[in-house]
Amino acid sequence: MLLKVKTLIKEKLLKHYQFPVLVEEPKREEADLAIPLFNLARQTEIKITTLAEEIKALLSEEELISEVYFLKGFLNLNLNKKLYAKAVLKEVVTLKEDYGSVKEKKGVVVIDFSSPNIAKNFSVGHLRSTVIGASLARLYQKRGYEVIKINHLGDWGTQFGKMIVAYLKWGDETSLKTNPIDYLQNLYVKFHEESNDSLEEEARFVFKELEKGNKKYLALWQQFKQLSLLSFQEIYELLKVSFDYYHGESFYQDKTAEIVLKLNEKGLTKKDDGALIVDLEKENLGVSLIERSDGATLYMTRDLAALFYRFKTFNFSKILYVVGNEQKLHFKQLEAITRLMGYDFEIIHVNFGLILKDGKKMTTRGGNVVKLKAVIDEAIEIAEAVIEEKNPHLKNKEEVARSVALSAIIFNDLKQDRNLDIEFDLEEMLSFEGLTGPYLQYSSVRMASLLKAQTLTGKIAYELFEDELYFKLIKEVSVFNELLEKSLEADAPYLISRYLLNLAALFNRFYSSHKIIVNEEIVKNTNLTLTFVVRTVLNEGLKLLNMTVLDEM
Repeated sequence: MLLKVKTLIKEKLLKHYQFPVLVEEPKREEADLAIPLFNLARQTEIKITTLAEEIKALLSEEELISEVYFLKGFLNLNLNKKLYAKAVLKEVVTLKEDYGSVKEKKGVVVIDFSSPNIAKNFSVGHLRSTVIGASLARLYQKRGYEVIKINHLGDWGTQFGKMIVAYLKWGDETSLKTNPIDYLQNLYVKFHEESNDSLEEEARFVFKELEKGNKKYLALWQQFKQLSLLSFQEIYELLKVSFDYYHGESFYQDKTAEIVLKLNEKGLTKKDDGALIVDLEKENLGVSLIERSDGATLYMTRDLAALFYRFKTFNFSKILYVVGNEQKLHFKQLEAITRLMGYDFEIIHVNFGLILKDGKKMTTRGGNVVKLKAVIDEAIEIAEAVIEEKNPHLKNKEEVARSVALSAIIFNDLKQDRNLDIEFDLEEMLSFEGLTGPYLQYSSVRMASLLKAQTLTGKIAYELFEDELYFKLIKEVSVFNELLEKSLEADAPYLISRYLLNLAALFNRFYSSHKIIVNEEIVKNTNLTLTFVVRTVLNEGLKLLNMTVLDEM
């Protein structure tokens, strides 16, 4: 609703002055909205005090604006609290979970995220890409986009030559089927422990044969892949993450020759010590390797093939790659190469920092990567203990504990600016107080308990919204649309997280200072309607973050 008011004001002033006018929310709470006049005065060559009077007259018939006054170069606006509250309540009560949704179709967005490596455990390192990508997919869908979710599995490359050699030398089928991913990882470690020039050469030969379609090697590779997907699926089901396509690097292998041909035709490639490169020195991006001297393709070749295949198949308006900060150069090179080829794709690298434990990259005592499943299991154990202490008579404790634990892990990531490294502390993230997922879930449960067995009558005492806290709550609800748009523009789920924390804190202040269920029917109904509206928005925000909404905990 606040976005609508701001848009209405902007459109009216643009029509009158022929210049775009900024309408903002002042950082200090001395007014609901403010129009800075210095730039407009300079553009229109009208005295600032005259401008203030003109705009005041132009907005005099807007019933949602109750007060307009000039102060220190700004025209400050206050909303008509009763009418504004009426409009917001009506909109949310009518739309319910569709509040914040855009029905207009805005085009296709491809989101490439998660992308674990097959034959390796799903590590904590892949958590960020998975939860950020899943949240962005929900956000884009809510704002009117068709979203194509792709899991670009790491299932191709010279490492699979090593894996196959290791399995053929030291592996056995029984051990593979008993504990496939740990077994394959151990074989890969053994290959590097035993490594010598002869073994490395054999691995390169095997991968080259794999690229040519060797049936024996392809069968083994396919087996490793299927076992890995089964292991990954367990994690995705826990996190409630799904994909439209599991197109790994191998899917694009037969499409790389066409890319190399296009690059050659455009005159973008040259030979360097037998290898094929694209020189991007003029772009200050170094050199991008396209083909090894033995003809083997690389990550960039396959990414280019994937990009063109996706555009041809889905006709996307933009494509998002949810990949860590360490790949910044790669995606700058990808964008530069496609631009030099004559294409203008909107390529967005949704980069993010590391997950740290005590300020260091998370590893086991032996220096190995930390398995995400082990972390989830530990989080569930801690959540079960917390819930047992807080609500020992809860019927579905195990299910609730699982939801709380997973939502806590997700929120701990999504409450942070994705560009920054994040600290991983299970005890802290599972707290029911502070900036945590359980705090938000518990706030929603508190609202649910108030609304339980109550009927909303539709009668509202709008004069209550003259009260500061009532109006702060309704105003916070009203910025949800604008907040989602800002989150979308920045590809930043953390903006939603911070908004939800503020909304929950405001409601809990309201709950502490106002009795909700009172004898006077119209006041009770007003309080319950406000509670319903706040919970609707809170729950929609939780869903956008891929968190579970609970009715009790």
